[in-house]
Amino acid sequence: MPAYMIVTAKIADRDSFIAGYGAAAAELIPKFGGEYLLRGPGAECLEGEFGEGASMVISKWPDRDAAKAFWNSTEYAEAKKLRQGIAEVQVLLIDGPDLSA
Repeated sequence: MPAYMIVTAKIADRDSFIAGYGAAAAELIPKFGGEYLLRGPGAECLEGEFGEGASMVISKWPDRDAAKAFWNSTEYAEAKKLRQGIAEVQVLLIDGPDLSA
């Protein structure tokens, strides 16, 4: 069963974020079997505290284990350092049906 990683990010310095962390993560995701379904800024928060104007990323993974292999990899640990001090993120992982079928 596919797994979906949903990221909400409040970004203070978008140019640095994209050039550093964004580029590094985009290179790693396919190496671990993931693919982007959505990447973009300007989320509208309809309820709750986190998300107004935030960037959203949704990625699809073959399964939860593949997503966790990416998340727990040494390569991604290095990439996450590139967003320190410039972004506040919330990351969720959920199993779900194949939405591309």
